[in-house]
Amino acid sequence: MEFDAREGVRALLYDGRSTARLGPPNMARLSNGFVCGVLCGLCVGSFGATAFAAQNDDPSTIVSDVHEFVVAEDGSLTEDDATVLRANTSAGVDEIAQRYVWYDKSVSKVEIVEAFSVDANGVRHDVSPDQIRDIQEPRSAGAPTFQDAKLRAVIFPAVSVGSTVHLHFRKSQAAAVIPGQFNYFVDPGQRPVVDQRLVFDLPADKPLYADARGYVAAPPVTENGRTRYAFDYRRERFARIESGSVGYAHYGDRLMVTTFPDYASFAKSYRDAAIDPGAADPAVRALAQSLTHNDADDRAKAKTLYDWVRRNIRYVAMFIGQSPAVPHRVTDVLANRYGDCKDHVALYGALLAALGIRSEPALIGLGSVYALPSVPGYGSGAINHIITWLPDLNVFADSTASSVEFGFLPLADMDRPALLVDSGALVRTPATQPLARTARLQIDVAPQGEASFAYWVEDAGWSAEIERMNLRLANAQRRDQIAADRLRYTNLRGAGAITTSDVDATGGPFATILRGTLDDIVWPTGTTALPALTSLSGGIATTTRSWLAERTRTQPYLCVGGSYDEVSQIALPKHMRVAEMPDDLDLTSGFFRYRSRYLLDPATNVIQISRTLDATFGKQVCSPDDFQAALPALRKIERDTQEQIIVRVSGR
Repeated sequence: MEFDAREGVRALLYDGRSTARLGPPNMARLSNGFVCGVLCGLCVGSFGATAFAAQNDDPSTIVSDVHEFVVAEDGSLTEDDATVLRANTSAGVDEIAQRYVWYDKSVSKVEIVEAFSVDANGVRHDVSPDQIRDIQEPRSAGAPTFQDAKLRAVIFPAVSVGSTVHLHFRKSQAAAVIPGQFNYFVDPGQRPVVDQRLVFDLPADKPLYADARGYVAAPPVTENGRTRYAFDYRRERFARIESGSVGYAHYGDRLMVTTFPDYASFAKSYRDAAIDPGAADPAVRALAQSLTHNDADDRAKAKTLYDWVRRNIRYVAMFIGQSPAVPHRVTDVLANRYGDCKDHVALYGALLAALGIRSEPALIGLGSVYALPSVPGYGSGAINHIITWLPDLNVFADSTASSVEFGFLPLADMDRPALLVDSGALVRTPATQPLARTARLQIDVAPQGEASFAYWVEDAGWSAEIERMNLRLANAQRRDQIAADRLRYTNLRGAGAITTSDVDATGGPFATILRGTLDDIVWPTGTTALPALTSLSGGIATTTRSWLAERTRTQPYLCVGGSYDEVSQIALPKHMRVAEMPDDLDLTSGFFRYRSRYLLDPATNVIQISRTLDATFGKQVCSPDDFQAALPALRKIERDTQEQIIVRVSGR
């Protein structure tokens, strides 16, 4: 599966409220194009709604879930799914009342064997034929070459608190994602599971390799030339996912099964399938040459081609491994001007090759999971995305990330294993990349307490292009809203207007200037606790608060470093005097170097505040022990960023 963590995690299975759920909040996620998230079973419960609420405050529960996959020698297969879901709360009703089965109509067929609900009084309500319908998979809208992707929607009647929904479906897939092979990935998400069994029936000469955590394997049974493998799973309680925590599959329960013995053979299967004789088409060569004729060296050429692909080839975020893992022909991608991650890599690689620049596809796990299972395969917590490696330039590039400058990666690609398709070697994407933010804030307070202000910020490193694209795409009304939000998120009232440096640039630092007025920043009478600001939202104070989103941590979490330099100047009217200033702070710890300075010029009644922060983690994923070690310093930094300056009107 391929997930676009830049837009939020996407899923094969959707519920009735949203088209951006991962599993059946969030159950099985498949790597072979079969959605086992639409679960069903044959058990019927009859309990009162009050009893459910007392027993379980989880919105819904997987009561019973049996999946059986029968795999043929050529990798084609059939799947039989039978599952019961129970609504424990009103939110659980929304989660289970409408289920979707994903399928690719060009290679798959879906049969709904049985579908019904049972209310809290034990009364059965069958799903009628008009409550089962096919709809277009939303991610494929507007992309004809992907429109074989469908969702079979099953809408259950009479669902309320205490109801169970029962869905039994069979699905057949005539063409394997990888010819002659099979793989499957699942993690349970956060929905309680009373009883689940996963069964894989394969030819006896096609062994199944597994990496199981929390899933218990039964002894394989071989008879009549076939072997059945079974895995059982139960868990009725999950710890809350902490703010900023990495994906559950990174540290929690999950199962990967595959017929591939190692990652090298998995890489070869993609390499063989991706061969495209048309990649050297004269049109591809002509385009590459015309785009780069003014570039002095290979790096400049690679950047130009990357910028063209990310800006001109629309990204269709279909999951790699959901359908046969073969990119479309390069000439078709070029003609259509859209494609998934495989197509982006194929076209960018062909353009590079036309100029003699070496590149290699690199299969990775995109998103919030930073390690791969010990056995290879596609899946949400396994391989689900592909990017480009340029060995002679020592650069990874992901042209599906339209807001990322050449030479950088989106955070969702950072610090994780990458399987190089040509060599079959496992390497790792960079753990860190530069980020720098410089801010200058000037506030001039008027006699009645209102103020004018000017705020200049320059972003450099991986965040610069994100900010540039955000404002490149914003119309005048949207820019006004961004300005208002930046004041509001800093707990200020006022109005402002944004100007920027060149939004059409494709790299380098990016500057924004916000000018405007502030309401009642100082009271014209009495005493005011004036915030000792050095930036608006997005600076040191915001970053520190995000690191301190949890009081304690028990799960690995995302930690992204950077350098911040902030200075503010606050000019007060002559009839106002500073009664109290904060103390300076110098702090050095294992991860942080922080300094703040507070100065007052009595002659001009001007306050100057400066803060600098260098945060260096050396990785993207920090442990609970790292958090505990960082906590004393973070608390001191947070307190300093919340300091106030006491201002009194003269005579008080």
